[in-house]
Amino acid sequence: MSSRMAGAALLRHLGPRLFAAEPAVFGLAGRGGVMPAAARILPARMASTAAEAAKAQEHHGSTEKPKAAAAAAAAAAAAADGQNKKAIVSYWGIQPPKLVKEDGTEWPWFCFRPWDTYRPDTSIDMKKHHEPRALADKLAYWLVKSLVVPKQLFFQRRHASHALLLETVAAVPGMVGGMLLHLRSLRRFEHSGGWIRALLEEAENERMHLMTFLEVAQPNWWERALVLAAQGVYFNAYFVAYLASPKFAHRFVGYLEEEAVHSYTEYLKDLEAGLIENTPAPAIAIDYWRLPADARLKDVVTVVRADEAHHRDVNHFASDIHYQGMKLKDTPAPLGYH
Repeated sequence: MSSRMAGAALLRHLGPRLFAAEPAVFGLAGRGGVMPAAARILPARMASTAAEAAKAQEHHGSTEKPKAAAAAAAAAAAAADGQNKKAIVSYWGIQPPKLVKEDGTEWPWFCFRPWDTYRPDTSIDMKKHHEPRALADKLAYWLVKSLVVPKQLFFQRRHASHALLLETVAAVPGMVGGMLLHLRSLRRFEHSGGWIRALLEEAENERMHLMTFLEVAQPNWWERALVLAAQGVYFNAYFVAYLASPKFAHRFVGYLEEEAVHSYTEYLKDLEAGLIENTPAPAIAIDYWRLPADARLKDVVTVVRADEAHHRDVNHFASDIHYQGMKLKDTPAPLGYH
């Protein structure tokens, strides 16, 4: 009996708070205007919470504009820091060296350093040719010749655009050959005779040709698509060819470089004939090949052709080593052969 009386008393006390239709408390009522039960039971506590929410909302609105202004100021400061080339602070203690050119100005290139530059030997014989005799040599020679026809159809006399595609392809063999020789050296616990470095230097040199001609011409969308397809096919094909027969792979590159020498010779002829404007040489070419400050495009094409002739000799030499029954590691590599 006492329990029933206690329950009735509790119901009389809480009923009006739970079920009475009272005005909703701002900030806590639902969108339909129904007050939560907790607000009816503890009105003082919930009302203070609602007031805090209202104040927070008001504060958010008042600080939104200052925050936007602060964000804009931070972005401007970041841009200013980027322009000033502020040094990166790193936990690892790596501090890039500050390099200067011979005239005392700051060295502008990150992709190569002053000790990577050189003056190529332009007196090299451009007409040297390896006469194919073995079956593998003939296959490599005619495979390269078969690529000349689509090159002429696509580019005709657009030499700068052709150079862009040529260098994206020519930079592949050195990287693939150097990588495979590197893995062979690790796998067999043996030296490479310097050929890993020689082939990787060749790949880097070809890539610098590409970076140079990007200052002369920009590829359009279909040329970029062609490069993407050619690189995907050529990398895998050359990878398999080098695994199967290094002497064939190097001979193929030798003939490919012979064709590159011929292509740049035609480029020079059109420059000398005035069919192509002999514009000032790009700054990257002047620093990389140590050209005079007043060098022209003709000077750039001349040194690039000399590089290709040296690559021709190195790859034919590597193929001859294999044909003579020797291994590359047993013959010193022609490091620094420019």
